[in-house]
Amino acid sequence: MKKELVEVYKARGETQAEIIRSLLESNDIPSILRSNAAPSAFQFTIDGMGEYKVMVWEEDAEDAKKIIENNEAQIE
Repeated sequence: MKKELVEVYKARGETQAEIIRSLLESNDIPSILRSNAAPSAFQFTIDGMGEYKVMVWEEDAEDAKKIIENNEAQIE
């Protein structure tokens, strides 16, 4: 069975994405970040530029979304 990565959150920048990744990994959910922009080139998000996608394995997606939702105050 092939494992699939799925997006659980779109972060507005690298800092927010790293906070989410740390939060998930502290709850034993491995994650990776994907972005189309070089971190040093874009400090803000315009039309998706500088946006980071937080990705987890499909079987962890529901738990990851719940953890993110329960910790929204820390993330914003």
